[in-house]
Amino acid sequence: MSGTSQAGRTGRIAFQGEPGAYSHQACRDARPGLEAVPCHTFEDVIDTVKRGEADLAMLPVENSTYGRVADIHRLLPESGLHILDEAFVRVHISLMALPGVQIEELEKVRAHLVLLPQAASFLSKYGIKGEAAADSAGAAAELAQTQTRSVGVLASDMAAETYGLNILARHIEDHAHNTTRFLIMGKQPDRTRRADKMMTTFVFRVRNIPAALYKAMGGFATNGVNMTKLESYMVGGNFTATQFYADVEGHPDDPALQRALEELDYFTSYLEILGVYPADPQRED
Repeated sequence: MSGTSQAGRTGRIAFQGEPGAYSHQACRDARPGLEAVPCHTFEDVIDTVKRGEADLAMLPVENSTYGRVADIHRLLPESGLHILDEAFVRVHISLMALPGVQIEELEKVRAHLVLLPQAASFLSKYGIKGEAAADSAGAAAELAQTQTRSVGVLASDMAAETYGLNILARHIEDHAHNTTRFLIMGKQPDRTRRADKMMTTFVFRVRNIPAALYKAMGGFATNGVNMTKLESYMVGGNFTATQFYADVEGHPDDPALQRALEELDYFTSYLEILGVYPADPQRED
């Protein structure tokens, strides 16, 4: 993938979660030549890159089933990092247990709260109770440590591989389309790259004038720029201060997008481009 020039110093990429997490899988799939560094929180991921202990950050931004990842849109503009690439990762859920354990022996399975309802049909079929854990890969690590035969875990194949667990069933998620979109971020922007389809991500706040958002969006319509995402969220705990996050197709140097951004700038009090990067091929799937 593009943007590997950012990874010439430490050869490391930071992610949030335990080894074997889906974010870890994203690192291995998108940057297989880099050492993946686990971090406790999203803030820790960002700080690890800013301190120079890793070159890149792998951050999830949205899931096709559950929407945007909490707090991430607030963190991105404040991070001081720039989007270099995007990566789409299919969320395949596997049921795993200790070696030698049969599925009939399981009384409950543990997983992140978001994963449990995604495998509800499978769990109901076998009469297995679900129990929420802080982290699915962390639950796999805990099972390997406690050696509890009656407990299983829902996590990635990578988690089973990491902690020596046996996979009893693969791809048990109810929704076959479930995908998480990640952003790969670094300390320096790169607007020199070109691909068949480029993406530009930015945040903005509209001026306090009537119909400001409507007028601000008009430039994208009149210039034929496709906006693939527009989300709003509060800033500073203030109900009247709303910030918008947007993804559009194109490069800021493209005449159409250049004109649209110039028009947007007229109606905004704040506008910041977070990244310009090639679209992931899975956008077309």
